[in-house]
Amino acid sequence: MAFIDYYKVLEVDKNATDAEIKKAYRKLARKYHPDINPNDKEAEKKFKEINEANEVLGNTEKRKKYDAYGEHWQHAAEYEKANQGQRYYNSSGSQEDFNSYGRDAHDDYSDFFESLFGNRGKRHGSAHQFKGSDYTSELQLNLEEAYTTHKKTITVNGKNIRFTIPAGIENGQTIKITGHGGDGMNGGPKGDLYITFTINNHPDFKRDKDNLYATVTLDLYKAVLGGEVTVNTFDGKAKLKIAPGTQNGTKVKLKGKGFPVYKKEGHFGDLYITFQIKIPTQLTNKELELFTELSKLRST
Repeated sequence: MAFIDYYKVLEVDKNATDAEIKKAYRKLARKYHPDINPNDKEAEKKFKEINEANEVLGNTEKRKKYDAYGEHWQHAAEYEKANQGQRYYNSSGSQEDFNSYGRDAHDDYSDFFESLFGNRGKRHGSAHQFKGSDYTSELQLNLEEAYTTHKKTITVNGKNIRFTIPAGIENGQTIKITGHGGDGMNGGPKGDLYITFTINNHPDFKRDKDNLYATVTLDLYKAVLGGEVTVNTFDGKAKLKIAPGTQNGTKVKLKGKGFPVYKKEGHFGDLYITFQIKIPTQLTNKELELFTELSKLRST
């Protein structure tokens, strides 16, 4: 995930004592606790960051690693082992660089390290190169934004990153932007940025993958006598013919009027319309008389 300065989160100096860190944590935890800030997403996020910071800075060993390696602190053991393994002693007691030799038992460690961390364990000369940490971010879109391909700019660790969001992106989907993560070590490549999307609900349409669903209200007279109704779609309006005697809950499909298929230009899902018959209220005396007459005709 994106690098977080835990000292800034707890609002303490890097030379703060354990007691000062503990005091700062308790103060901020009370301030941003979910019970005190119900339904406050920002406070909830802050509360999680405070606990994460305390988990690291409140632990002596973890704090040492964090101070030494920063955003790479969780891989401290691997870095130290890799650096220690760059040189070894031969049988005569002299120190030699194993990188100058052919593949031997020491290279087996490199194979294991690279299989575990990919390019993070790649060697360059006598030093290991480590790929930077991957960052993660979340981005909310409304359904209209997810319907079209467009560009978006987000800020990660103080840097503006502009990228293209393809039409049809799904709720919960994650995309990778290569090279926009943390800096590598010893000349290693940068990490990547992973963005997870949250698509907000729409008041008129419900999305299920590439299909859209909507409810259209029909008045009783049009449902009984038939006619025409205009409905909204994402690319304009469409006219539908209503057959006489249309029942409540009747469904119709508008082919190709659904959501665009992700990264398949020109391909769309379908729009499914469900008709809901609205029964008239507050009838006039004349209307009541006519409905009464109709009911007598239907009962004969």
